[in-house]
Amino acid sequence: MALRIFEPRYVRMVKDACANGTGFVMCMLNSSGDKSKNEHIYPIGTFAHVIDFDLLEDGLLGIKVAGSHLVEVSHISSDEDGLRTGLCKDLTPWQCEISAQQMAPMDERLKEVFKNYDELAKLYESPQFGCPNWVLNRWLELLPVDGAQKQYFLSQKNCISLLNYLSALIA
Repeated sequence: MALRIFEPRYVRMVKDACANGTGFVMCMLNSSGDKSKNEHIYPIGTFAHVIDFDLLEDGLLGIKVAGSHLVEVSHISSDEDGLRTGLCKDLTPWQCEISAQQMAPMDERLKEVFKNYDELAKLYESPQFGCPNWVLNRWLELLPVDGAQKQYFLSQKNCISLLNYLSALIA
């Protein structure tokens, strides 16, 4: 994912992540959560690493990040500049041992989406259409469902709930 960084708090975050060889977490926002208590941040997020950066023509910092795994964030606090930090616990990846027949036609429809939307296809150097976990996670990124629904699917121990949901949508 390509990001344009302009707020000082995020410049500091990126600088720290690059200097320390670490990363940061990107979380979905909950519009009904209390912002003053940091409850507007859903707890499951993606741990991301900066893989490239550049100074953009408009003077802003441009970064390219790659997500590596899911984490659960707790005890969120805000620094003086507004940067939010919290404790992160790595989440175990879904167990997703399903057959190719169970994945059809989700994998084929996703290939069609990638073929029709070049900007999406460019985000993934090595698409893994044969990997159920990869296909289901891409659909979860693309689905126009609210954050609470996505958090529900991400919190499951396996991919069956999402698989059933997608099966009903994609036939």
